[in-house]
Amino acid sequence: MNALPRLYLVRHGETEWSAAGRHTGRTDVPLTAKGEDAARKLAARLAGVPFARVWTSPAVRARRTCELAGFGPAAQVDNDLWEWDYGEYEGFRQADIRARRPTWVVFRDGAAGGETPAQVAARADKVIARARLIDGDVLIFSHGHFSRVLGARWIGLGPDAGRLLFLSTAAVCILGYDHDKTEPVIRLWNDVGHLEG
Repeated sequence: MNALPRLYLVRHGETEWSAAGRHTGRTDVPLTAKGEDAARKLAARLAGVPFARVWTSPAVRARRTCELAGFGPAAQVDNDLWEWDYGEYEGFRQADIRARRPTWVVFRDGAAGGETPAQVAARADKVIARARLIDGDVLIFSHGHFSRVLGARWIGLGPDAGRLLFLSTAAVCILGYDHDKTEPVIRLWNDVGHLEG
């Protein structure tokens, strides 16, 4: 294969909790009607890309997004793609958490009773290592905070850099390389053009 492979990273569609800004780690919240519509629009956005592998988080919101985008039959469930385990902060909004911990940032401080940034980064690193072994493009359906850490880790930054990478629901990101595989780059981030108009 002549072209350098790319990793397409898709955040799941909207859920009631994501729309309300509630931290949704391991709670299996389904897509809203709007989330399902956005997932269907991903089909046209991703059409024509010959993916060598398709991986999805086990969460129903990610698997349903994958199915509605047309990749369900090809997808393999990957437990490393779960969202951050928020522990005691599950279901809480940032304002609720900051009422207790005013300077809290998940990418730096992690979640009480849940995962640390280093633990999430280790999962992201495992996904990246597997993706880099594939001869061809890889498509991943995952979650907001986890995907932001994965994007940061792809380019060699710490998990705290994920705070700088805003990510909308049903957004498409492309991770790839510049001149060769020693130069990983973010080629596209938070593309939601397929949801407009």
